[in-house]
Amino acid sequence: MSAFGHLLDQLDLQAHVAEIESFLSRKKPLYIEGDQGRHYQYIRALDALEFPAPPKTTAFDTILIHLKKQGVLSFEQIFELIKVVRYFRTLRNKGFEGIIGEWMASVIVPDAFREVERHFDEKGHFKEELDEELFAIAERIKAQKGDVAAQMKRLLYADRLRSYLVDTQVHYINDEECLLVRGGFSAVLKGSVVGRTGAGFFYVTPDTLLKSKEQIRALTQERDARYYEYAKGFSAQLRELQPFIGFIDKEFDRLDHYQARVLFARAKGLHIVAAQPGEAIVLEAFEHPALSNPKPVSLDFSASVLMITGVNAGGKTMLLKSILSAALMAKYLLPMKLNPHRSRIGSFKQIEAVIDDPQNVRNDISTFAGRMQQFSRLFERKSALVGVDEIELGTDSDEAAALFKVILDDLIRRGQKIVVTTHHKRLASLMADRDDVELVAAVYDEERRVPTYDFLQGIIGKSYAFETALRYGITQGIVVRAKEVYGEQHEKLNLLIERGSELERELRRKHADADERLERLEERERVLKDERESLRREYEELERRLRGEFRQAIDSAKAAAKAGDTAAIHRAMNEANKQLPEKREAKQKTAPVALNVGDEVKYRKQRGVIVALKEKEATIEVEGMRLRVRRNELKPAGKAAAPKPKVQVSNKVEKRSGLKLDLHGMRAEQAREKMDVFISDALIQGWDEVIIYHGIGTGKLAYAVKEFLKEHPSVKSFEDAPPQLGGFGAKIVHL
Repeated sequence: MSAFGHLLDQLDLQAHVAEIESFLSRKKPLYIEGDQGRHYQYIRALDALEFPAPPKTTAFDTILIHLKKQGVLSFEQIFELIKVVRYFRTLRNKGFEGIIGEWMASVIVPDAFREVERHFDEKGHFKEELDEELFAIAERIKAQKGDVAAQMKRLLYADRLRSYLVDTQVHYINDEECLLVRGGFSAVLKGSVVGRTGAGFFYVTPDTLLKSKEQIRALTQERDARYYEYAKGFSAQLRELQPFIGFIDKEFDRLDHYQARVLFARAKGLHIVAAQPGEAIVLEAFEHPALSNPKPVSLDFSASVLMITGVNAGGKTMLLKSILSAALMAKYLLPMKLNPHRSRIGSFKQIEAVIDDPQNVRNDISTFAGRMQQFSRLFERKSALVGVDEIELGTDSDEAAALFKVILDDLIRRGQKIVVTTHHKRLASLMADRDDVELVAAVYDEERRVPTYDFLQGIIGKSYAFETALRYGITQGIVVRAKEVYGEQHEKLNLLIERGSELERELRRKHADADERLERLEERERVLKDERESLRREYEELERRLRGEFRQAIDSAKAAAKAGDTAAIHRAMNEANKQLPEKREAKQKTAPVALNVGDEVKYRKQRGVIVALKEKEATIEVEGMRLRVRRNELKPAGKAAAPKPKVQVSNKVEKRSGLKLDLHGMRAEQAREKMDVFISDALIQGWDEVIIYHGIGTGKLAYAVKEFLKEHPSVKSFEDAPPQLGGFGAKIVHL
């Protein structure tokens, strides 16, 4: 088994990958060579399109070898080439835009290939009608087969055979037409026995068919010889097209990778997420494909080490496998179930899983020795994501905690990203003082005494070994005695380790938050100092410039005064005034206009009367319609209008769902009345678009609706509704 296949086994992804491979047109590894980011762009572009699935076909390796060695291809091999070319032509004829359209346009089929292709129909059958000789042979074979069928039919209904026939069917044994007869048939039928049933009946080919069948065999050989000549000619033409065949073979392989992922994701409701630069793994609602009813996983693994502790059978190993599986599927662009918008998966050159028990009796390797071999290989990796299940497996936990603490420190220094599960708190407490270590604990429901399969970040979890033993059938007495042997002091020590680690990490988080706030305040202080210094320099520069301009203006005025030139003095004063800053007249705030109910006001180009007032809004009546507008949009229209006599009008408007009117089953006159009331209500409520359902039926109601809408003065325009809102059976009306 390959390393990739072994990793799939370790992460329980074999079944998921096998399902994806079933969508491939050719059997091949799922890894796509080349730039994964570029592949992801093509997958996204293809996912936005509707396209037919490609035909099942084989790789062209054998075909290219035959052509290179001057061999003759069979019609079946030639048609494999034709199927791929025709599929690319189908996609090209779809007229796709963007990178998919550009890609399809780059596949140019040579004319020599088109000449070969035209001899085959859609099912791969050779078009014999293109060759007169072949067509004549085919017609003769057809006539001979018709003669054989007629002879068999006559024999089936011959009186002399009736008592010997088991049934009245024509049977085929090794492509030979036969009759199924009882023993003693030789008295009335001459023929060859080609088979026998368990009941003692015989399959017999009548001698009367020998001449016709011999002629069919001769004609078939003649046709096959003609086919071979064509195959030789086609092979000679295709031999010159080997570069094109190699090119389209690779392009189809790439397209096959893309379409399999896209169609599988659509069929299963999954998402394709590409690995992104960096090493952070943020999962939101991820579900491992091996679980039938999984609890979605959401976590932020941005640290160098994620240490998972807590209850037995609480999902620690599955969480580890989920993290590694998500990274693996993102690396190979495999569909998975998660929230793609809130998840981010880093890029790793290698993914390693240290999960299985490495003990090997045949090679005299113990569990711990095997683990050491596995870890020794990790030091050779670079930019790897490593998952280690039950890290202290096979040796004393205290010694292992010290050893693995140093090993993990060294792997972190080498740039590895590591997920670890452990039942022992010693290692977790030793690693908890690092800022680049994240602790996660499997949560246990102490009331129900079952794991919840949820995880809490930032703490060391308790293993609940005694509770798990009870849940799986160990008697209460044994568990009680085990607790006595374990001792109260050990339990208190574990609790202290858990609580101490939690407090220490909480304190570090608070220190980090305080340092961050202090840094922000210091940065703000620096910004304010810089702004103050900048304003001070700007003020000094402005003051210096104004002083200079003022001195220059005074000196000009003095010089003009000494010369006694009045005009020069005025010119100097004008120049000095030009240097002064422009006066800006403060905008006078207009006092708000007092408005009262009953006042006549102007709203834009219309005049109306206020019928209700609120703090910021007003309701006005304009030409029989009531509008709700902002108060600051109203202006007095002169003298208050004389109070109008109040007229009580009650409209009984039937309740509708939104802005819809359903006229199904109504007569034209009744429908017009309903539409008149409906449009009036819509105008009063301020709506500018409504929908009227009338159905299709005989067309009379639809015609009445159109005529009414054309004549109504408040209808600006109308059109048929879109398909999802009723299509030709409804109208969108603009008021």
